Amino acid sequence: MRILVTGAFGFVGQAVVRRLAGDGHEVWALTHRPPGGPLPALPVQLVRHADITDREALRPAVAGVDAVCHLAALTNGRTSGALTERYWEVNLGGTTALLDALAARPDSGPPPLVVFGSTAAVYGAPEHQPITEETPAAPGNPYGASKLAAEQEVARRALAGQVTAVVLRCFNVGGTGDVDQTRIIPKALAVAAGQHPHLELNGDGSTVRDFVHVDDLAQAYALALTTPRPPGAYDVYNIGATPASMRQIVTAVERVTGRPVPLVHRPAQPEAPRLVADTTRAARELGWHPHRSTLDHLITDAWATLRQPTRG
Repeated sequence: MRILVTGAFGFVGQAVVRRLAGDGHEVWALTHRPPGGPLPALPVQLVRHADITDREALRPAVAGVDAVCHLAALTNGRTSGALTERYWEVNLGGTTALLDALAARPDSGPPPLVVFGSTAAVYGAPEHQPITEETPAAPGNPYGASKLAAEQEVARRALAGQVTAVVLRCFNVGGTGDVDQTRIIPKALAVAAGQHPHLELNGDGSTVRDFVHVDDLAQAYALALTTPRPPGAYDVYNIGATPASMRQIVTAVERVTGRPVPLVHRPAQPEAPRLVADTTRAARELGWHPHRSTLDHLITDAWATLRQPTRG
């Protein structure tokens, strides 16, 4: 297939591009980065430069594609409260603009397939665990709320027959290329590398979150694109793999790196004690099974990225 990947040069986008190209697809990339600037080397046939909210600029980007993996978004839940308007503009407005551009195509034939990258943040902090796709959505920040609204817009377009859609609600992504120190694994590794004197943990470190390797997530995108489904279908899947407490992550970082991670414990915060994915549906319907999402794999690959002399 000819597939457009929005947000192609981001952390997840790069892994998705490499996986799709490796599977033999023709991959086009969409980026908001200006033309002429440096870009990571990726196996793409075409690069389009456009803001995801610009309907007119998106029209040539979607012309002739069979499917779209929509990854372009703002994704930091902790900072979304200070940038609420911008999160809604990009996450909902950008998704709407992309769907409008697809609807405006003169192409005949079946509706295009859209695989939409969503987030477990749409669930908020449900009491019942593990979290299934039927768990009521109750986002606790503008990031989750804007992504849920975007999901609903995708669903509306599928119901109208404009697209066939798959939503992947991803939990915490890590592994190769993960250098964002707002996330626990890269921050703990940076402490192990001597970049910071200590790691701060809220409470006793018993909070549990679900982690998935970016390569396993890319596999989910590849399977979502090739699993047969009727035109106009709309399906939602949780993508998570390995539940782990913050303290377990620190212990694993110390084991993998052979270096200490000094801790400073801060007061416990009002946050969900456990957020774990039920991925039964993805396994059953997509045939998705994670292979690189053990803690040791996640940490080893992120550690290798951190120790590279340069990064694209």
